[in-house]
Amino acid sequence: MPASTMPAMRVSQFLLNLTSERPRDLFHFYRDTLGLEEEQMMGMAVKAGGAILSFDFHSAVRGGAREPHRYLINLVVEDLSAEQARIEAQGVSFIRRKGRESWGGLISTFLDPDGNYVQLVEYHPEGMA
Repeated sequence: MPASTMPAMRVSQFLLNLTSERPRDLFHFYRDTLGLEEEQMMGMAVKAGGAILSFDFHSAVRGGAREPHRYLINLVVEDLSAEQARIEAQGVSFIRRKGRESWGGLISTFLDPDGNYVQLVEYHPEGMA
């Protein structure tokens, strides 16, 4: 059956589970340092733009991210400069600062405690000509 005639999957919620040897450190970073709201019903988890990011231990995970750019955690924000300044005041260092993309958005990148790439993204398509 061609994909265009297949019924669409009905997803009721999006949950990304980051596994680590140090899930509690990740949880505290995303909740306390970045300021994402805790998801009370799911243990160590935070809310991000309608999705849930949860943190858990996995027996096969050792050390930090080996390919930190394989999965990019993008947090789309209204004011990248303000959010970056707020996070930097918490001691977070950025490895990329307000780079402009060909599609018009701005991206700043930093690392979480496991070395995963986290990006702040600002995009206002209505302002593009």
